[in-house]
Amino acid sequence: MKHAYYCLALSVVLLSACGKEDPDPVDQLPPATQTGANTFGCLVNGQPWTPRGNNGTSNYTVSYDIFPDGGLLEIVAYRIYGTGPDDFQSLSLWTKELHGIGTRSFQNTQNSIARFNEQRRNCVWRSRDSTTTYRRGQLTITRLDLQAGVVSGTFAFTMYKPGCDSIRVTEGRFDRKL
Repeated sequence: MKHAYYCLALSVVLLSACGKEDPDPVDQLPPATQTGANTFGCLVNGQPWTPRGNNGTSNYTVSYDIFPDGGLLEIVAYRIYGTGPDDFQSLSLWTKELHGIGTRSFQNTQNSIARFNEQRRNCVWRSRDSTTTYRRGQLTITRLDLQAGVVSGTFAFTMYKPGCDSIRVTEGRFDRKL
C-alpha cells in the first residue's frame, strides 16, 4: 500500500510539472511577411502590440508618396485597449528620401522619425523631440515594390523621456498593400 501511495504522489508531482509554459510574446505577433498581407505588430516593453479598435478611422495605414528626392513613407497604427477615453496608444514611423530597400536610423536624423503615444500616461516619445533624451532604433525596408503596390519591413526603437520612463519597441514588422 505504501508503494502505491508513493507512486501516486510522484505521478501528481510529475504531471503538475508538465504545465504549459508562458507563450512566447513574439508568437502572438503576425508573421514577418513581404506579400502585402496588411499586417502590423511589435512588442512594446515585451508585450504584444497590434492595431485594435476603431475611432472612426482605420487603425493601420501606410502611405507612400514619390518626390524628386525620393519617397516619403508614413506608417501609423493605433490601438484602443479599454473603454475609457484615455485607453489609447498610437505608434507611427516616418521616413523621407527613400529610394528602395535598406535601413534607416531614428538616432539624430532629420530623415526618419519614430513616435509612440501613451494617452493614459500622457506621454509622447518622439525621436526628433528635444525632451526625449535617449533615442536608438531603426526602420528596415525589406520590400518596396511600387508595381505590385507592396511595402514591407521591420523596426525597433528605444526612447527615454523624463517623467515618462522609457519605451522599448522590438520585433516590429509591417507588410502592407499601398
